[in-house]
Amino acid sequence: MLTGYGKLPKSYKILWITLRAVIIAWGVFGLFHGSVVEFLEAIFAVIFTHLWDFFQIFGTRSFIIEVTPDSATGLNIFIFVAVCIGSTVNNRTDFEHIDILTHFIAGFISAYFGYDLANIIFRKRGYLGPAISSFFSICFAQFISVGWEIYEFSMDSIYGMNLQRRETGVLDTMTDFCVCAAGSVLGMLLVAFLRNGIIGKNKQKIREEKRKKEEIRLLKDRLYEEYLKGAENE
Repeated sequence: MLTGYGKLPKSYKILWITLRAVIIAWGVFGLFHGSVVEFLEAIFAVIFTHLWDFFQIFGTRSFIIEVTPDSATGLNIFIFVAVCIGSTVNNRTDFEHIDILTHFIAGFISAYFGYDLANIIFRKRGYLGPAISSFFSICFAQFISVGWEIYEFSMDSIYGMNLQRRETGVLDTMTDFCVCAAGSVLGMLLVAFLRNGIIGKNKQKIREEKRKKEEIRLLKDRLYEEYLKGAENE
C-alpha cells in the first residue's frame, strides 16, 4: 500500500498539482470578474484537495494514514468538477441539471472510498468479506449524501441561500439522493471487483493472496478446534 507523498507515482503528483492549479486560476478569474465568493470557494477547495496529505502528516499511527492515494485522486477530481464546472454552470448559465453529475460522482467516490475504509478499520480483526465491505461502502456513501443535504438545508435556512431550490426543494433533494445512490452502486461494484481480483491488471496476484489468506485462516481455525478438543480431554 502506498503511503507517504514521496512514494506517490509521478502521474498522481502531476494530476493533483494540475487540478489544484486550475482551481486556483478559476478562483482568481472569478475575483477579477466580481465574484469574491468564487475566489473563497477556490481557496477552500484547494485546502480540501490536500486532505490525503494531512492524513499522512497528522495521522501518526492511526488507520487513517492507510487511506490509498486512489481515493485522494478521486477526491481531487470531484472537487475540480464540483467547483470549476459545477459552480461555473450554476453561476453563469441557466442549466439546472449539473447537480446530477456532481452527486453521481460524489456517490461513486464515497462508495469506492468506503469499501477500502471498512477493510482498513477492521484490518486487525482479520479478513472482512466482500459482502460486508460492499454493504458498508453503500451505507457510507448514503451517509455522505444525507450529510450534504443537511448542509444545504442549513445554509438555506440560516443564510437565506437557495441550494435546495425552495420551489422544488423535496424533488431536488430526492433526486440528489437517487443519483448519489446510483453512483454509489457503480463505485461499490468497481472497487469490489478490483479488490477481489475479478478485474484489473493485478487480478491473478490478488487472487493468489486471497487464497493464501484463506488457507491461513482455515489452518488457524483447525488448530484452535484441536486445542479446544485437547483441553476438554484433559
